[in-house]
This record gives sequence, C-alpha cells and structure tokens, in this order.
Amino acid sequence: MKQNIIYNRTSTEDQNPENQVKDCKVLVEKLEIKDYEVLEEQKSAFKDYVTREIFDSISRSIRKREVKNLIVWDLDRIYRNRKKLVAFFEMCKVYGCKIYSFRQQFLEDINKAPEPWNEMLFGNMIFIMGWMAEEESSKKSERVRASIRKNKKGKTVSYKGNIWGRKSIQNKVKKEIIKLYEEGKNIRQISKKVHYWDSNNNKKYVSVGFVHKTIQEFIGEKDSKEDVQK
Repeated sequence: MKQNIIYNRTSTEDQNPENQVKDCKVLVEKLEIKDYEVLEEQKSAFKDYVTREIFDSISRSIRKREVKNLIVWDLDRIYRNRKKLVAFFEMCKVYGCKIYSFRQQFLEDINKAPEPWNEMLFGNMIFIMGWMAEEESSKKSERVRASIRKNKKGKTVSYKGNIWGRKSIQNKVKKEIIKLYEEGKNIRQISKKVHYWDSNNNKKYVSVGFVHKTIQEFIGEKDSKEDVQK
C-alpha cells in the first residue's frame, strides 16, 4: 500500500463513484502529491455489522505508519457516525496520517498551519465534532421517544400506528445463516449464498463479518442452554 491513498466509498450498487474520484484527484494535484493509490469499495459506513475490508486494511496500514496522507471526497466516506469519525481522526493524528477532503477543504489550512497553531486548530475541530456527535445522538433519542407509543394491545407502535421495530428481514437472514451453518457450510460459503433486498429493492449479500457474528451469538446461546440443562 502506498503512502498516499485516495479512499472512495459508495453504499449502493447504483451509485457512480467516478465523479468523486475525479474530484479527489483534483485535490491531490492541488496538494502536489505525485505518487498515490486509489482504493474503492461499496459498503455502508454506518452499520456496525458491515465489514469494510479495504477500509480496515487502510486503518491497519495507518497504525503501522505506512500511510502519510488519506484523501476522501467527503468525511462521511470514512464514517457517517460522528463519534467514530472523531476517534478515527484522533488515531490518525497519533500515527502521523493527515486527512484531506474535497468537500471539507478547511482541513488543508489545519494541516498546513505551523506549530503550535496546528495543534490548537486540530483540538478545536475535534471538540466541535465531538459536541456535534453528542447533539446528534441526543436529538435522535428525542425523536425516537416522541415517535413511539403503545396501542390498545400494549404493543409499541410508531406515530402512524405501525408496529415499532426493525422488520423481520434480519431475523430471517439469521435463521438462514444458522441453518446453513448446521448443514456444515463455512462462513464464506454462507456469505455468498444468503441475501436480502434493501429499501431500494437491490439484492444484497450478507458480509462475512455479519455471518461470523451471527454464528458466534448462536454458539453462545447454545452453550448457555446446555449449561442450564446440566
């Protein structure tokens, strides 16, 4: 992996990443970076159970101090969750990796600022991003509490009267994963076989990470039941 990386993430198959990469290359040219590598993947940056193999590989290289500059089109290409984004920024600072974004070009001023102003600007930016994360989380909790209520049968429902909670898609997927696991299929075989349809009616295959997590949960529950029976 090269020292300068353009990382581009799109979350669905129908998104076209070419324009975002083109913008990143304009930024790279502006920064006078000559030797760089473009790495792309189509994964969600918000869902915890989705494994991003390429991004995880970049993170490992950063911890080895192999990556000096990470260029993205927008900071949400890294994480949509602000708390995770703040943690990633702090990690990059420790291991000497600078982050640049085409849509947040104020980062250039922070990276170029002389000491000690660069430290002060970076600290202020992290503080603001952390505060925004807390505010975002608080508002989300308030919206959730305001939008749910109990119906006459005592079930939790949304303000429209729909039964509250995630659809049963994930439970069906988990059941299918466990069934294949008990049939002797390995994790990679299962991830290539089990699929679901997202809100845009796109066919999606479950990640290796989600399969592994589901199997570990199943094994843990099975062991607990056996201990109780003993």
